[in-house]
Amino acid sequence: MKVIGVGFGRTGTMSLKAALEQLGAGPCFHMIEMIMGERRERDLPYWQQAAAGEPVDWRAAFDGWEATVDWPAAARWREICDAFPEAPVLLNVRDFEPWYRSMENTIRAAKVTPPEALEQDANRPLPDPRLWGVIDALLWEGDFQGRFEDKAWVRQMYDHRIEEIKATIAPERLTVWTLGEDGWEPLAAMLGVDAPDEPFPRLHDTAEFRSEFGLPALA
Repeated sequence: MKVIGVGFGRTGTMSLKAALEQLGAGPCFHMIEMIMGERRERDLPYWQQAAAGEPVDWRAAFDGWEATVDWPAAARWREICDAFPEAPVLLNVRDFEPWYRSMENTIRAAKVTPPEALEQDANRPLPDPRLWGVIDALLWEGDFQGRFEDKAWVRQMYDHRIEEIKATIAPERLTVWTLGEDGWEPLAAMLGVDAPDEPFPRLHDTAEFRSEFGLPALA
């Protein structure tokens, strides 16, 4: 493992996945791999174990991956950082208000929107109830403790998680990357490579997410 991303989703994680892979830390594991990746059947049992609170052999779980960002790994950040003590840790963050709004309009919307309200597309992958069970256990009942609609509580949890990571991971091991402020440079420095002379990737914004999952476009 070359990078362990510990920040929540909707903090630029698809862009970070593409950037890390371009910088030589790939393939990079991300929730999208659990939805439509070629290795999903191989990887899913490990996350079912994690969701059930069972011990996980993290080195086996990440065999073949060189980095990770986004959930579900972010929900088990402490265990994964302990399993790979030599790996740099990336704390990807975003201002709370746009992050919460993005969550409402994407991941949360995908959970609460009735199936009959989704746009039908024969090429769209069908929801896998096994994966939704993992997401429910690790995200909605895990990190969010069933309280996502309690915005004040989520704000406290969000800020506390960031401070907890900063207090836990040694400063020389930790890189903090802020969406909308940082680009290639902190990632390149973390990996000891040159930063590309090109725009930073910008992938999977709210409109793209909603289209991908069949959610109606926002007005």
